[in-house]
Amino acid sequence: MQAQEKKYYTPQEYLELEINSENRHEYINGEIVSVTGGTPNHNQICLILSGSLNFALMKQPYRVFVADQRIWIPEKRIYAYPDVMVVEGKIKLQEGRKDTIINPLFIAEVLSDSTKKYDIGDKFAAYRTIPTFQEYILIAQDKIHLDHYYKTEPNKWIFSEYEGENTIFSLTSIPFQIYPREIYTKVDFQ
Repeated sequence: MQAQEKKYYTPQEYLELEINSENRHEYINGEIVSVTGGTPNHNQICLILSGSLNFALMKQPYRVFVADQRIWIPEKRIYAYPDVMVVEGKIKLQEGRKDTIINPLFIAEVLSDSTKKYDIGDKFAAYRTIPTFQEYILIAQDKIHLDHYYKTEPNKWIFSEYEGENTIFSLTSIPFQIYPREIYTKVDFQ
């Protein structure tokens, strides 16, 4: 058997295909990768976090986005769909686009078995190349657990873990606090 040669796409080819696609795909330096559907727990966590952020920040200069909002990471040539994202102030769009944000301040990813290593490793490294990006949380689906990273100066990030029901989780770049257990409202750990 012959190994199939990988096809590489330009960003323009990807965008043309993505606009006409019924499913979402991420673009990683020439490769197009299907974004699989989430579990009910994944969806519930995204919904609770984005809704809580949106309510808390409603009268402040922030915009909250969830799952279907694409971002462009030019230094790594990646188009991605963060699970939850916050932009401070005016939204900046990729030149020539009306659907692709380039200035996230905060991003949250809900971990799944198929994406965990990427979300913690290469994807986080790519996000860190975005000048406006200041804060990142990774949220487990199978237990109450958050990994929190925030930028203190160029190339310096602080890491904290949040477990259990009675700790308060606070963002540093955005005026927002929540008990981690609230993010897991209606999540089934069975």
